[in-house]
Amino acid sequence: MERVGMVQMTSGPNPEHNLLYIREQVAALAKEGAQLVVTPENSLVFGSRKDYHQHAERLAEGALQQALSSMAKENEVWLLIGSMPIQRENGVTTTSLLFSPQGELVSHYDKLHMFDVDVADSHKRYRESETFMPGSQIVTYPTPFAHLGLSICYDVRFPSLYSELARLGANLIVVPAAFTAVTGQAHWESLLRARAIETQSWVVAVNQVGIHPCGRETWGHSMVISPWGEVIATLANQPSNLLVEIDLNQVEELRAAMPIGQHSRFCNQLQN
Repeated sequence: MERVGMVQMTSGPNPEHNLLYIREQVAALAKEGAQLVVTPENSLVFGSRKDYHQHAERLAEGALQQALSSMAKENEVWLLIGSMPIQRENGVTTTSLLFSPQGELVSHYDKLHMFDVDVADSHKRYRESETFMPGSQIVTYPTPFAHLGLSICYDVRFPSLYSELARLGANLIVVPAAFTAVTGQAHWESLLRARAIETQSWVVAVNQVGIHPCGRETWGHSMVISPWGEVIATLANQPSNLLVEIDLNQVEELRAAMPIGQHSRFCNQLQN
């Protein structure tokens, strides 16, 4: 059995405050035996365009990433930071960072799909593309215990991305998020269960929660879903952490019994 820790939080614009909370939760989950700890989207900075651009660091450089590296090494865990702003030559990306138990930054994923939508909440207008530039690559990473598929929040509405993650070998797909309360109540669980069922993978979805200093409200309800689509663990609507045991053998057993990947005529036609 593999042990995955989830850190649900209400991040704000001050990265030092967010780091302190993450450090406490990672240490607690590591003591419980977590092999992998996952934090939400915008873990380090949650605020305005100015906040993200002010605190953006170049990839593998900067005090924030050094602190995260030390955190992973000190606690001897794989640490997946849901996202933080990363400075690129032509703009800023919102990027997942994967640190090994040795503190190495071994992989990263730039969010592909920008959340440019109107929502019936107090914030009303979301235009992520005005703050971040989208990524261009699909990313998986084989750890010793699981082959991770990386995605972020709004990505979950695009099933073709998840089909490709599974095709590339992912058996545990992470969905760090800052899902709004309105869209979360309506679609969060349904979308996550669908992605798990379609890919026959474990899905670990870690969300922001509550009312943030910028006024936005996020849904919480972080959850772990089995390859059969069952919600096996979930958090409520407050900052907290949770350790969940998962059995990755279920992925191979289910894919052997119901080989969806082999049966898909559409995917086979694309490859021929």
